[in-house]
Amino acid sequence: MKKLAIGVDIGGINTAFGLVDENGDLYAESVISTKKYPYVTDYPAYIADLCSSMRALADSLSFDYELAGIGIGAPNANFHQGTVEMPANLWKFAPDETDTDDNRRIFRLAADISQCFGGVKTLVTNDANAATIGEMVYGNAKGMRDFAMVTLGTGLGSGFVSNGEMIYGHDGFAGELGHVIVERNGRECGCGRRGCLETYVSATGIKRTAFELMARMTAPSKLRDIAYNDFDASMISAAAEQGDPIALECFRVTGEMLGRALADVVTVTSPEAIFLFGGLSKAGKLIFEPTQWYMEENMLFVFKNKVKLLPSGIQNKNAAILGASALIWQSEQK
Repeated sequence: MKKLAIGVDIGGINTAFGLVDENGDLYAESVISTKKYPYVTDYPAYIADLCSSMRALADSLSFDYELAGIGIGAPNANFHQGTVEMPANLWKFAPDETDTDDNRRIFRLAADISQCFGGVKTLVTNDANAATIGEMVYGNAKGMRDFAMVTLGTGLGSGFVSNGEMIYGHDGFAGELGHVIVERNGRECGCGRRGCLETYVSATGIKRTAFELMARMTAPSKLRDIAYNDFDASMISAAAEQGDPIALECFRVTGEMLGRALADVVTVTSPEAIFLFGGLSKAGKLIFEPTQWYMEENMLFVFKNKVKLLPSGIQNKNAAILGASALIWQSEQK
């Protein structure tokens, strides 16, 4: 009998889920609203909606199968505990609530979902780690035992694999490259600190860089005609492809910041390869070439020209669902 896993990707707006086999073939998928359940008191209703929707999707298949487990990618997820802990954009306190006990914002997600499905294996990790495991199971990292994944979206996520195992740390939250400080007293970050890497290297970060460069440089640029609230990173890519000097400088600066950080990553973890994933990585050579150059320029000599910088192999697939489902297949290989 065919074995399938359910992969679940919990985002701030929607929750996507699907049934996936161990080869990465997606048999069915669906989505529910996450933002419909904004507050702590809405969490039980969210779980009920998600479970009933997953069950309906599973029942829609026209063949018999064995459910191997449910893998979940979510913000602030703790793999060790199966919890989501104080996520920035999920299940907040209502504006009129006076009880702000942080323990109320630690959600037993894995246990709650597993209970809905009669105790089936349920694992949860953060979305960047899920993408990393997806790369290892389905993508270009197959067969690699030491590599890193950097996800370049609205923020910067990362996952690290050493000797074939995800590095979670003792508390389950290891691997936050996006919140390594690269500029002391630099840009404000949503985490509350200043100068974090993701404030420079992300879709949001490169947008901030563009406006700083437009203030400093006199070069003509189509980007000058775009209002801040109408601006997104894809516009910088489009302008750079046409030779726009400010857009090109945006990618050079971003690649410099990322390359320097990755050189430090290599010094600590000595990976075989580093994979770039997410919207900003789709700029191709615009981001890969400066990143590679500055990574090698700042590399400790014993690592020079040894570490591959590669695009993700699951980039154009339903990566979030695949990555989450890969949690189950990876656990079965142990």
